[in-house]
Amino acid sequence: MASEIAGTIIIFQNPNSNANSCRTPKMMVTHAGSAQSALSEAIKLIRSSPPTWQSALLNNVFIFVLGLPILVSGLSLSGIGAAFLLGTLTWRAFGPPGFLLVATYFIIGTAVTKVRMAQKEAQGVAEKRKGRRGPASVIGSSAAGCFCAFLSIFGVGGEASSQVLKLGFVASFCTKLSDTVSSEIGKAYGKTTYLVTTLKVVPRGTEGAVSVEGTIAGFLASFLLAFGSCVMGELGAAEAIICLIASQIANVGESIIGAALQEKEGFQWLNNDVVNIINISMGSIIAVLMQQVVFRN
Repeated sequence: MASEIAGTIIIFQNPNSNANSCRTPKMMVTHAGSAQSALSEAIKLIRSSPPTWQSALLNNVFIFVLGLPILVSGLSLSGIGAAFLLGTLTWRAFGPPGFLLVATYFIIGTAVTKVRMAQKEAQGVAEKRKGRRGPASVIGSSAAGCFCAFLSIFGVGGEASSQVLKLGFVASFCTKLSDTVSSEIGKAYGKTTYLVTTLKVVPRGTEGAVSVEGTIAGFLASFLLAFGSCVMGELGAAEAIICLIASQIANVGESIIGAALQEKEGFQWLNNDVVNIINISMGSIIAVLMQQVVFRN
């Protein structure tokens, strides 16, 4: 299609123009058409790739090499290694749509983490290493999704469970993206932050604190990811709505855990990575339970 358009543009050039004046537009159109055609073919090739281990490995190498500048901005070296394993596992289990879902989560999550970084650092609420997350963070953010992926790969529950596992997978990342966006936007733009258990005003960055700005941003981020999965054919519209609702319920639960237990005596083990695992697991489980209720009725 791109080459046909390029040919049409060249045919309708002004016949009175000289050769020198024509050469540059022709070359520009030809190069643009070639680049567009190559990109289109690459996208088609990736989308048509089967969910096999070989395809997952090769496509991940290709995509990670192209996306290295973005990866370096959001992950440590060991974090990139963990993300590569996650990407390979995701592709094998759920194909290109599942991988794209995780990539979207990472790009948005990294972007919001960088928002007003200097301000966050000055207030002592910024993520460590300029927001570059390590392997523990990658694992904490993807544990529930990886669990669903493993079950899907090994066919646990048979064909009847395949869609349920997709739902749990998507719900886990909707939950985590909503949590990340609400936290980072709240720390950057939240005018007033409240402790979720008492509704008392507390400083930004307090465990279990929420803000109106952050909550709205987190909801919109979860909406984007849930309905993106619907557009890509991973979920139906009703399942996307379930993911959206489940993610918000799970995040309220995570805020309550943070406010009531995190950093309290006897709960030093309950760090952010552990809370993340609990949070995304709640999102997945709530979504699956809601799906069983909705579709049985």
